[in-house]
Amino acid sequence: MTHTVEKIGGTSMSRLHELRDTLFLEDGAPRYGRIFVVSAFGGVTNLLLEHKKTRRAGVYAAFANAEDDHGWHDALSRASAAMVDAHQTVLDHPGDIAQATTFVQDRIEGARNCLIDLQRLCSYGHFRLNTHLMQIRELLSGLGEAHSAYVATLMLQRAGVNARFVDLSGWRDEDDLTLDERIESAMEGIDTRVELPIVTGYAQCRQGLMREYDRGYSEVTFSQLAALTGAREAIIHKEFHLSSADPNLVGEDAVQTLGHTNYDVADQMANLGMEAIHPSAAKTLRQAGVPLRVTNAFEPGHPGTIVDDQAAGDPAVELVTGLDIIALEVFEQDMVGVKGYDAAILEILTRHNVRIVSKVSNANTITHYVDTSLKSMRRVEADLAARYPQAEITTNKLALVCVLGRDLTGLKVMSRGLRALEDAELTPLGAAQGPRNVDTQFILNRTDRDPAIAALHRSFFAQSTTVAMTIAA
Repeated sequence: MTHTVEKIGGTSMSRLHELRDTLFLEDGAPRYGRIFVVSAFGGVTNLLLEHKKTRRAGVYAAFANAEDDHGWHDALSRASAAMVDAHQTVLDHPGDIAQATTFVQDRIEGARNCLIDLQRLCSYGHFRLNTHLMQIRELLSGLGEAHSAYVATLMLQRAGVNARFVDLSGWRDEDDLTLDERIESAMEGIDTRVELPIVTGYAQCRQGLMREYDRGYSEVTFSQLAALTGAREAIIHKEFHLSSADPNLVGEDAVQTLGHTNYDVADQMANLGMEAIHPSAAKTLRQAGVPLRVTNAFEPGHPGTIVDDQAAGDPAVELVTGLDIIALEVFEQDMVGVKGYDAAILEILTRHNVRIVSKVSNANTITHYVDTSLKSMRRVEADLAARYPQAEITTNKLALVCVLGRDLTGLKVMSRGLRALEDAELTPLGAAQGPRNVDTQFILNRTDRDPAIAALHRSFFAQSTTVAMTIAA
């Protein structure tokens, strides 16, 4: 096990030229023994699909909901222009820029012709566009990663690195391969001791990565590549460190780099929208025995944070984070002693693709804290009202703030947290801590989320030395 598999996210890719001499070279010489998996340049996947946060339509959304052809054609042209702008920023040699532009034009116009042909085919009654939408989504996703990998290869080759473009996107490929077969076929014959493979984050495969993982597909490719090739370590290069809290909320001087945590905490972070790695990717690495390192790409001398399957040596709070949620409360006076309510609510939430963050219940009330849109919640409420016409169904926009650590035993996180919130004149609406002692949750009004994170962080990290002494005693 002599190599690492490393991933670069979209925001860092947009600053790839800044990373060339520190991430890929050492004292001007190429660093081999590594495989790089790259995301699309920042913002490109939003233009190809839809904006991840605002849901503004990209090419895919415009095509799927098209009332006329102009919308998706214009969206595809905007994506093409953004891709060209991205590589013009990263590349400095006119010949490389020309090659990259030709690459974009070939892929974009190929995709345009494919969508035109599909529209024409589906104008006949025997064919339905909605049966092809997932394949279209995958096709468009692959454009971004193929472009960024190709551009990175050009840049590195210009710097004297023996870089190889490894395209897993299945472009004009008629083979029907599984993900493992796709990766193994592409990596065959590559010697990482003398070559630097630059691999697309999207991989076309029989099972369809987007069907199960949607926008998390690049980390799934990354983790599977690390597992299949027997990497000694998997590394994710972000534009920030994994820290004890958001420095914008608690201050740059107050945060601490995690340094070491485990996959259990990483899963809790993902559940709260603070994703160190996609849970499915983490599972692959954990089962393969490959440790994960998360680093700040722009601080090359810093070791970052190791994520593995090891328990904590001593109890400690590791981070404080929070998430805006919606509380879905179902109150039915006759619920007590009757089975089936919980299963029915879960079935409706699942049908509407609503993500559950946490839940509490008592004799006649079940409350789910969910991460979804109000539009989805209206549909859920309507279905629940039809199922249980006598129930009182309410929704409230709240926030969940969580204190996390591999082992919180003996730290009195619940009582200390409530005291910290009271001192900050914040009123929690609920609190919970499970017996596994990895997280303590506080429910608050949404406007109190950021002040609560700051108050809890001050309490646990300003007094970390005192707490350690207390536990030792």
